[in-house]
Amino acid sequence: MSHATPPEPTLDEAEREAFRRGVDEFNRGLFFECHDTLEDVWSGIRGPARDFFQGLIQVAVAFHHVSNGNAAGALSMIDRALGRFRAYPARYFGFDLDAQRAELLAWRDRLKTPGWEDGPVPAPRPWEFA
Repeated sequence: MSHATPPEPTLDEAEREAFRRGVDEFNRGLFFECHDTLEDVWSGIRGPARDFFQGLIQVAVAFHHVSNGNAAGALSMIDRALGRFRAYPARYFGFDLDAQRAELLAWRDRLKTPGWEDGPVPAPRPWEFA
């Protein structure tokens, strides 16, 4: 990586609690709600951490599309999220971004496979936030 790692954001307790709530919503499959919750946090973030939060919002939107059978919308959001995450290290803000990137790449391959929506569609890997 040719540029410095973006500094981690400083969130107040209310923002931290909202972020935890968004992670919980994602993990329960409430992707639209997660998107709304994280967008509220993101709107108050300034500086280099902003793209990280926007990437997470795009991941939530991608899985909302997956749950509605919209592969094209999901692929678009996955690609945008991967682009946003490019500037960040393996772990950022207590989040395993390397695992998230690997998950998104696997979903990208799955969504490009004809018949991906036939049968049960697995849940995405849960988010872990330490």
